[in-house]
Amino acid sequence: MKPNILLLMTDQQRWDAMGCSGEWVQTPHLDRIANEGVRFTNCVTTSPVCIPTRLSLATGLYPHNTGVWNNMTHTMSADTPTWMQSVRDAGYRTSLFGKTHLHPHNGDLREKEGLMNAYGLDDVDEIGGPRASRGVLSHMTAMWEEKGVWDIYKEDYGERFQNKPYVVRPSPLELEDYADVYVGQQAKKYLQNYDRQEPWCCWVSFGGPHEPWDTPEPYASMYDPNDMPPPIPRQQAGDRPRGNLDNTMNRMNPQFEEGEVGRLRANYAGNVTLIDAQIGEILEAIDTRGELDNTVIIHTSDHGEMNGDYGLIYKGNFLNGAVRIPLLVRTPETVKNAEKESVCDSPAEWMDIGPTLVEVAGGEMKHRQYGKSLCPVLDDTSSTHREFAISEISGEIMLLNNEWKIVLNSDSEPYLLFDVHNDPDEINNLAGQPKMKDLETELRLQILEFLFHTQTKK
Repeated sequence: MKPNILLLMTDQQRWDAMGCSGEWVQTPHLDRIANEGVRFTNCVTTSPVCIPTRLSLATGLYPHNTGVWNNMTHTMSADTPTWMQSVRDAGYRTSLFGKTHLHPHNGDLREKEGLMNAYGLDDVDEIGGPRASRGVLSHMTAMWEEKGVWDIYKEDYGERFQNKPYVVRPSPLELEDYADVYVGQQAKKYLQNYDRQEPWCCWVSFGGPHEPWDTPEPYASMYDPNDMPPPIPRQQAGDRPRGNLDNTMNRMNPQFEEGEVGRLRANYAGNVTLIDAQIGEILEAIDTRGELDNTVIIHTSDHGEMNGDYGLIYKGNFLNGAVRIPLLVRTPETVKNAEKESVCDSPAEWMDIGPTLVEVAGGEMKHRQYGKSLCPVLDDTSSTHREFAISEISGEIMLLNNEWKIVLNSDSEPYLLFDVHNDPDEINNLAGQPKMKDLETELRLQILEFLFHTQTKK
């Protein structure tokens, strides 16, 4: 019997924002998935911003293939081959609850269901992200309007961005109306009531813990800011080429008050725990159906959040806080074989998720794409999944292997170079140092060879 498939996805969740990976956030349900599956410790997003990376997940193509290098107005064509279509073709009923951002978040998302069907999603309840939900219509914001709380949400959001975008303040919405609760509850109800013959593939895409820092009570007060890990300090640039990160740091210099980063992180942690609680309710609904043992579960996020590291907020760079993401894979086989949490340290890329889901569904991906199924390493977590992982943004490219992280700027000059074992906090940038020239040349040539072999244009 084919397994059911549950894809759990968050927006802007750092790799270390789980109990099993960072110990500063309580995530008992994600920890359970990790204990029953495999946790990939070196998974990076294909692009550390929303639109290009979500497009890469759907298609298995890099930004240098799609031409979508940053957040921009882009609609994925209805005839684009996707992993969702391949899973559906394998006999699954596919569904989506939450955010995709495969098309612009404007107008009425309910009118885009035909487009979502073409992408490979049968049953759809799509929402915009926290920013888009100020104006975009969806089933959720229509409910907010009916309850008389949509204007309150808009006013709160507007005040934040007129004064201090990173203010920490609970949402004016009640917990039951908060977007992440809406997404979790809609997915839970769908699975509780699912009565079709086909196995199901349910994609649950939460909009949090994406900023603003507006986690509702009681989660807003769950964590003590003083208990949060301290931010990694910003370092001097040194004598080296410059790139996008330098431009970001020149532009972004939040004047954090004493203890403010701790408050940001505590609110963020509360949002992650809120989402984890919703995941727990979804898992309980599947278990009540008697299907949990035969369900493949993957949890991931599209990119991270700096949350004060390097004096930065948001994402859009190749530092760990933004580019490393959680990746958990749990299958019926890993559950049977689980004695303790299994960890795979091999580099992995977020767009490897699509081919993995197609393989467990018994399907086939007929279009050329560059994702790589994770299934072979689930049985042998000490094996190498990828020799290196790639991420791209704004014409720049990052390579991460088991020893080094290097970033080339848009002129193909190395401007970031970190020893991942001896400098896990990325404090000592070795780029531009004479003694590193041979290594920089070697890694740069590896990147150029990779680009040559993946030069397919969409």
